[in-house]
Amino acid sequence: MAVLVVDVGGNNVKLKLSTDPEIRRVPSGPDLRPGTMVERVRAATADWRFDRVSVGVPGPVKNGRLMEEPVNLGGGWLAFDLVEAFGLPTRVVNDAAMQALGSWEGGKMLFLGLGTGLGAALVVEGLVLGLEVAHLPYRRKRTYEDWVGTRGLKRLGKKRWAAAVADVVARLRAAMVADEVVLGGGNVRRLDTLPAGARRGDNARAFVGGERLWEPGWRVL
Repeated sequence: MAVLVVDVGGNNVKLKLSTDPEIRRVPSGPDLRPGTMVERVRAATADWRFDRVSVGVPGPVKNGRLMEEPVNLGGGWLAFDLVEAFGLPTRVVNDAAMQALGSWEGGKMLFLGLGTGLGAALVVEGLVLGLEVAHLPYRRKRTYEDWVGTRGLKRLGKKRWAAAVADVVARLRAAMVADEVVLGGGNVRRLDTLPAGARRGDNARAFVGGERLWEPGWRVL
């Protein structure tokens, strides 16, 4: 079984075939609509052969459909059927959940994606639960995302932002009773020292997660 994994980001859409080490990219951006994304993916993978598709998208997903329009992309995602558009068996999940699944090594793992916002997912053997914690209130009438997302990094500076990340990791790890925390996302590289109980993730693990979506025994909620 060959799986095409599509990781939709704000700057580009990354593509990988489960049977090939090559990673391809097509442009994304604030004007990207779902139909355009599918067209670009089809063009970029015309020479690849696959019979399954896994799509990670930035936003809450239920039953294979986005529940909110992605903040950093164009409109039209709520009404668009990605499963029908690809014309193959397709599974659509939150992008943080897909990377979390690929990062899991055992136990109860909390994944936090430090990027433009804050992606989150909890993984226990056989189950991936997407979390929407980014907009929960945190400090000074701001949200978790306001403190540990890119806006927080710019407002606070690297040192104070890193301290906020450590505090958020400790709070959410305790709340989820997680064995460990995996920190992913583009801004994790800004951390010179990782918080206690955390390990550094790798964005490429999203491709592993996309493949695992088709393995027996896994459910994504």
